[in-house]
Amino acid sequence: MFIRESTHTDNRSGRKYRTYKLVESVRTERGPRQRTLLNIGAGFSLPQEQWKELANRIEAIISGQISLFPVPEEIERFAQMYAHKIIRRHGQKEPAPAEENGKPDFQTVDINSLDHEQIRSVGGESVILAAIKELELDRTLEALGFNKPNVDAAIGVIAARLLAPASERATHLWLQSHTALDDLLETRFESLSQDRVYKVSDMLLRNKAEIETHLQNRERNLFNLDEKILLYDLTNTFFEGSGKYNPKAHFGISKEKRSDCPLLTLALLMDADGFPKKSEVFEGNVSEPGTLEKMLSQISNMANKPVIVADAGIGTQANIEWMIAQGFDYLFVSRKRLRDIPADIEMANVRENDRRLVRAAASINASNEMEVLCHSSAKEIKETGIKTRFEKRFEAGLTDVQKALSRKGGTKKYEKVLEKIGRLKERYRRVSRRYEIEVEKDETSGKAIGIHWRMKPMDDTSGYYMLRCSRTDYMEKEVFDIFTMLLDLEDAFRSMKSELGLRPVHHQIEFRCDGHLFITVLAYHVLQSIRLKLEISGITYSWTTIRALLSTHYRVTTSMKRSDGKMIYVRKTAKPEDCHIKIYDALGLPHRPGKTSKTIL
Repeated sequence: MFIRESTHTDNRSGRKYRTYKLVESVRTERGPRQRTLLNIGAGFSLPQEQWKELANRIEAIISGQISLFPVPEEIERFAQMYAHKIIRRHGQKEPAPAEENGKPDFQTVDINSLDHEQIRSVGGESVILAAIKELELDRTLEALGFNKPNVDAAIGVIAARLLAPASERATHLWLQSHTALDDLLETRFESLSQDRVYKVSDMLLRNKAEIETHLQNRERNLFNLDEKILLYDLTNTFFEGSGKYNPKAHFGISKEKRSDCPLLTLALLMDADGFPKKSEVFEGNVSEPGTLEKMLSQISNMANKPVIVADAGIGTQANIEWMIAQGFDYLFVSRKRLRDIPADIEMANVRENDRRLVRAAASINASNEMEVLCHSSAKEIKETGIKTRFEKRFEAGLTDVQKALSRKGGTKKYEKVLEKIGRLKERYRRVSRRYEIEVEKDETSGKAIGIHWRMKPMDDTSGYYMLRCSRTDYMEKEVFDIFTMLLDLEDAFRSMKSELGLRPVHHQIEFRCDGHLFITVLAYHVLQSIRLKLEISGITYSWTTIRALLSTHYRVTTSMKRSDGKMIYVRKTAKPEDCHIKIYDALGLPHRPGKTSKTIL
């Protein structure tokens, strides 16, 4: 076995280039001949003086021989890659293995030569690939101009986001070394370049509108979605780095309390069944109300306008007026501060369980808009606890300012004391408005000589909030039930961040960052379709649990030496366990994903 170099000339440019082949000498009826085992291609970079050592090592791996001397790391890496390619190439040319056509295949082998290699996970990959094919995402990519390698790479990066969420660099390593997804796709990720991983991310982003439209239509038909209600919210994620090359990277209020990092904002429209409809990436410090018009403009051509549900941050009067003009119905948390709760108001129970009691009362205001006043016992307990804690901290701060008046070196100047109290009010503004504070001043010295405070009598509105809805035909319970769907969108954001690697963003360039977030949204489409089908069968595990269960199902290459000295290589999926079978049956998938291949060399 040896490596042959050939020189070629490009017919168009006239440029000369070299290609390399792995060749072996064989005896035939017509005498010695040379047979090409593998076309290495043009990107072969190993120095020529190491070619023979590489060819010998490949031959040793294929024939099952043990190397007596240590092999350089680079040569071993090339040898393993090319040896596996040869085994796979010849395995694909073999007829169907015996177990597939029901006939036994008896071989005499050396049991001591039995070995296992290329152990790769296949469980989660088979589930994800089936979901992608059911969503017809692969066909859509082909229709958008993706060739076969790019479609495979796109499926690879989406699967990696679901099974091993990390940066695109880590995704490349996972595709090459940890997954049997390429077996299922009948391709080879060993030769996948890192550049292609970045390239498909860019290609997916360029075709974002077409892909989201296809998924919306396909999911509507596949799961019989009515899309009468759409949920809207925003979240943000932070950068690992300065973000100076991304004009969208800005400091803002981080949902993860990472105010030390620049942020990006992801806006998402989602239906009541948990499927994303449209997504958009905004600046990290974007004004949330200003994003609604851009997002809803993308669905303005829908025949039946849905009810848009959002929290108080989105429900500004300007947004409401725009939605009314566009024909959208809405359900928002009111931005109006509740001050006086009528003592005689009659409220009906709309939710009751061991943890909380929620009551609500509906009325129609002067703008012909339904207002639903809600009270939650759990919310009251939480808000009362927060108020009590902040009140104690505020009063402790006032006490410290007061003690400083009689302490040597303490702040006594009247204006400075007022300034310190002002800072305390700003810091604890949620409770400071409940206090009346008086500072005594010595007109002669200009110093403060005393501080007095008391809590003003105010109606306690803890646990109360107001919902406003354009649909006046709803009952209180209907309005409340629709509003609680926002929790599903919050769960979706948590899943994207914790299970799908939305955070942090390792890129610095704008379109790469946007591509990272869009791949996460695509992964969530796949996740939700899997989760919905599992729920129908009564499987309600989190994706983290499903991923962990399926991660123990592998494909393995088993090698044995035959009595005539030849090696038998069998690549096969391991026997599934009960936890695997339960998930496969719920999704209607085979218990042993992937084909079985047998090679004799």
